Amino acid sequence: MGQSLTMGTRATAGAALAVLGAISFSHLLNDMLQSLLPAIYPVLKARFGLSFGQIGAITLVYQLLASILQPVVGHITDRRAMPYSLPVGMGFTLVGMLLLSAAGGYAALLVAVAFVGIGSAVFHPESSRVARLASGGQHGFAQSIFQVGGNAGAALGPLLAAFVVVPGGQPSVAWFALAALLGMAVLTYVGGWYRTHATMPVAVRHAAATPAPRHVVLIIGMLLVLMLSKFFYTASMSNYYIFYLTDRFHLPVREAQYCLFVFLAAFAAGTILGGPIGDRIGRKRVISVSIIGVLPFTLALPHLGLAATIVATVPIGLLLASAFPAIVVYAQEMMPGRVGTVAGLMFGFAFGLGGIGAAVLGQLADATSVATVYQLCAWLPALGLVALWLPDPERGVRAS
Repeated sequence: MGQSLTMGTRATAGAALAVLGAISFSHLLNDMLQSLLPAIYPVLKARFGLSFGQIGAITLVYQLLASILQPVVGHITDRRAMPYSLPVGMGFTLVGMLLLSAAGGYAALLVAVAFVGIGSAVFHPESSRVARLASGGQHGFAQSIFQVGGNAGAALGPLLAAFVVVPGGQPSVAWFALAALLGMAVLTYVGGWYRTHATMPVAVRHAAATPAPRHVVLIIGMLLVLMLSKFFYTASMSNYYIFYLTDRFHLPVREAQYCLFVFLAAFAAGTILGGPIGDRIGRKRVISVSIIGVLPFTLALPHLGLAATIVATVPIGLLLASAFPAIVVYAQEMMPGRVGTVAGLMFGFAFGLGGIGAAVLGQLADATSVATVYQLCAWLPALGLVALWLPDPERGVRAS
């Protein structure tokens, strides 16, 4: 009897681990498709004669849509699980890729990226819930595995753009619809597993329906300030780093895309580390060290030569990325029973900040220069000092 229980437990754990891998792979595909957009901005800029402000507006449209819709989707799915919303979300992204490959003007580009934004809004809250459900109690680890898929995809996007879109032009974007189709197939499998476990989040929600601490709004506000510093700086890297390298060091676009890949690969590695380390030493410590510790590197970056610039982006990516898994799990611990709402709020705010940051920084680049953007953004991590005032859940400060 005991042996059969052990075998059943192992089988259940194995299935959950497979689902965690599948949802991480789907996140890779989803964010790879999203990261194609900034990676092909030079191609779109040359074809349509776009300004930096118009490029920023493209990012604003798809990321702001995702920002607004994600908390809404998360709130709805907290009340009622929707397992098969995952492949539907990827379907929106597939349509966006096809429209982007055929867009003949600026308005059509905005419509195409709007579909990508909607797809992300549907994908992230429910997929984050699936990751937590499959975590076996190691919430930071599961969140890191889930997020590293997205960051790995974000790193692959510029690399694939360099090999496929730069030589093939805008129509070659259509090939990436195949990746979205693969994602729909994987997410259909995940949705089937989730459907059989869909009652578990509801049970946990009722069991964990303890009153939120009186200061929870202030805590969430502090987390959002930290995310502002993180994602505004990340927006400067993901959207304008290629232009910075081509303008300052006269690199060809393809070589600049390789340099962006280095930053994004470091970003992905930082995501792997942030969650498990938070499980071991506490979320607050990870958040504080990651966001404040990046400040010396961001301050130095605008004054470095080419080789040193590329090297400096590695610790910047590692430190910045390690914060987000810890922030998401920390917020979920502060708001028990609101997994989808918190995931939607955090991912949505991240998307919104990225979009607003891209638009604001694009206007600033038009008015001054891309180099000025990096000189000003270098000070953003100083906002991370707010982390010093975060309470420590491991010390019982969540008691009301």
